[in-house]
Amino acid sequence: MTYSTTHSDTENDIEDFFASVEPASMKDAVHLREIAAARQSLDEAKQRLHRAVAAAREAGDSWTAIGVMLGTSKQNAYRKFGRPQRK
Repeated sequence: MTYSTTHSDTENDIEDFFASVEPASMKDAVHLREIAAARQSLDEAKQRLHRAVAAAREAGDSWTAIGVMLGTSKQNAYRKFGRPQRK
């Protein structure tokens, strides 16, 4: 199974996985679906954070202020958010 960052690919991977498993061998898929949902939420939160930092920079906020809000140094904030986001 491959891991993808797009929602539709993730859904396809999940459905393919469930289709490949014998129902008698699985106790319950609730926990696995919760993992998938949490991962999707995490991906969305990361995208939201990147957009928020970009907006703060466009508004003129300093890397020092952004670092404080992130609980890190301005250097760390720049390292993580100052370059184009990889997909």
